[in-house]
Amino acid sequence: MSATGLIDKARVADSFSRCAASYDSVAQLQRDIGHQLMVMMPADRAQSRLLDLGSGTGYFAGQLRKIYPQTRLHCLDLAQGMLAYARETRPVDNAHWLCGDAEHLPLASNSMDLLFSSLVIQWCEQPNQLFSEIARTLKPGGEAFIATLGPQTLHELRTAWAAVDNYTHVNHFLPLPSLQQAVADAGLVEVTVNTDYQLLCYPQLRELTHELKHLGAHNMNRGQPAGLTGRARIKALKAAYEQFRDQEGLLPATYQVYYLCLKKPDLQ
Repeated sequence: MSATGLIDKARVADSFSRCAASYDSVAQLQRDIGHQLMVMMPADRAQSRLLDLGSGTGYFAGQLRKIYPQTRLHCLDLAQGMLAYARETRPVDNAHWLCGDAEHLPLASNSMDLLFSSLVIQWCEQPNQLFSEIARTLKPGGEAFIATLGPQTLHELRTAWAAVDNYTHVNHFLPLPSLQQAVADAGLVEVTVNTDYQLLCYPQLRELTHELKHLGAHNMNRGQPAGLTGRARIKALKAAYEQFRDQEGLLPATYQVYYLCLKKPDLQ
């Protein structure tokens, strides 16, 4: 997530569209984080309107429908391929599928009671615009439940690439204070903010890079030069990553996760 326009959203949409069919096979961490976020949400609210922001393959749309059987559910994603896959493989009763950008939500003001968004907003470029749109769309008293990634995410991979060349190979994520400032500027209130760390371990580096590719979560920065993954660079990357191999002989990959529970103030 960046306010400098470094993320190429066209590449983001295309990458996630192309990986729709493979995404769920390597998304256990993403499911775990989303389920943890769901635990923070309120009990069933009959006749409420809920936005699944960044609905992806539709996995959480189905989970949300179980918790909120009477809710009018809106599922929005930037990637047309993800939406097509979700509609075909995970149809959800009374769900409305929308293609759109989180920074320019195609929804009426004061129209949503609840918002759920797991590991999505890190692909947005302008945090102030994002949270302003969330605030606009929520009804007074509405709540947003968001999980996103912090800057320590994949720090091992970033450090290893830095030993190879000076290019950006790993996406950058905003620190919590920057997110909190954007939340406050949008007029939203923090109810709960938690930070968690998840550690995944792999026998070989190629298993991590394979997983990132099939998640559509590889480098999305603009201006990435071509030809950066030649055999010599990959060999150097593997050698640099070896410094992180643990006592069990595994290579770690850290994910820093922020959980945000936000509320739009009631009208006075």
